[in-house]
Amino acid sequence: MVLLANIRTTVFYVLLALFSLLWCVVCLFVAPFLGFSKRYHFTAVYWCRGALWLAEHILGITYRIEGAEHIPQQPCVILAKHQSTWETFFLSKYFEPLTQVLKKELLSIPFFGWTMGMLKPIAIDRSNPKQALKQVATQGGLALKDQRWLLIFPEGTRVPVGNIGKFSRGGAALAVNNQVGVLPVAHNAGRFWPKTGWAKYPGEITVRFGPVLYAEGTGSEAINRLNQQAFAWIAQAQYEIGDLSAKVWSDLDLGDKEIQHVPAALESPQP
Repeated sequence: MVLLANIRTTVFYVLLALFSLLWCVVCLFVAPFLGFSKRYHFTAVYWCRGALWLAEHILGITYRIEGAEHIPQQPCVILAKHQSTWETFFLSKYFEPLTQVLKKELLSIPFFGWTMGMLKPIAIDRSNPKQALKQVATQGGLALKDQRWLLIFPEGTRVPVGNIGKFSRGGAALAVNNQVGVLPVAHNAGRFWPKTGWAKYPGEITVRFGPVLYAEGTGSEAINRLNQQAFAWIAQAQYEIGDLSAKVWSDLDLGDKEIQHVPAALESPQP
């Protein structure tokens, strides 16, 4: 099974690289002549659809969505669990236009980075966290005012299956300071697209959207409370879909944690 998964993953990446190169070249000639919404759809949505199509047909990774009825009409801050690259593909396709935070070094990659630069990302220098925080606050606020969804991974890095990282306050602060809601997103993509190792494994990813959370009041206290609410909802959802270990769940101080659902096994599908 591991050998087959490695072969499929290699084929996937080769095809994704070829598709990306071709698509980026096309976009560099077409996208500059489109308005931003059409440019995003043509560039990002089509490319992510292609990546997800390859993931389904080469890797055998499909997905199902729960809680789509919670998605608001107006763009807001999306706080999503981070386990793999897959959720970046999915969320960039599902919400448009969308702005996300990325390393500024990515914009220097020939073709790919040049194309990404046309989509108004927030390109930060991770070696200067104070400046990066100010940049996210300023450019993130402009994105929300411009009616763009704002994707934040509050854990800051990919966290393996069974665990959940501490949430930074940046996303909650953006929501409070710009008077918009927070849409929490849980998923178990890391079971099939692990953080470590080369191979990807077939299976069905569950993506769960939660009710939009709104701050009560303003200031630091409101930001902390909203951030904790988002953390609590995502942690509970991860536990319910079998993606947070019982020990991690029991160690979290979230108040009332009575849940009827018994989580499925956390093991990844590899032998």
